[in-house]
Amino acid sequence: MNRDRALKVVLGVVGLLFSALVYPLVLFVRQDPPLSMMFSVYVTLGIFLLLAVRNPSASRRLIAFTAWSSFAHAALMGVQAFRNMISRGELVGVALLVVIGVALIALAPARQPAERASAATL
Repeated sequence: MNRDRALKVVLGVVGLLFSALVYPLVLFVRQDPPLSMMFSVYVTLGIFLLLAVRNPSASRRLIAFTAWSSFAHAALMGVQAFRNMISRGELVGVALLVVIGVALIALAPARQPAERASAATL
């Protein structure tokens, strides 16, 4: 499987995973509003990741945002779990977010020559 195809598979799987959070979003809307707000961001991100499957190279920034925000979320959850602010069972989510971030960074499309030229002028 080539890199572009692998990236499309990862984008599709992560996009579906994030979009599937619409179900718990609806369930928790009254019980845990902050959790519902976070899920709404992930559902939206999931939809955009599914759209990015068509042309991943045009969605480099979205892919980078998803990867780095996954790392940030995992870091925060990890600290909270080790400080007993949230249950240790949440470390499964930390591991999943790290795997998502690593996969997206590793498979991210390279910059196009036009992008390199415009980045050099900044």
